[in-house]
Amino acid sequence: MKDHLTQNDIDAKIKDAKFTFLEDGRTTICNLYLENGFTVRGESSCVSKDNFNKNIGEQIALENAKNKVWELEGYLLAEDIHRSKSWIFSQK
Repeated sequence: MKDHLTQNDIDAKIKDAKFTFLEDGRTTICNLYLENGFTVRGESSCVSKDNFNKNIGEQIALENAKNKVWELEGYLLAEDIHRSKSWIFSQK
């Protein structure tokens, strides 16, 4: 059984990423579509729309969305490890 996650594990869960730019001219939303159909969002925003940079906004929003995938996958891995240990102990 696997006992850790890698960036490749996280990236493999992501099937698509779509970006939306809000009308405020400062905010970028990244919507990740995962292999199981679940979606996760990350966002970025700058103080002034004069400072807005599309590439930087996308990069930060994507990173924030991926951090949420890390949390979800970490929880699932911890749950799998816990259940496998519980199953082993119940067989004794």
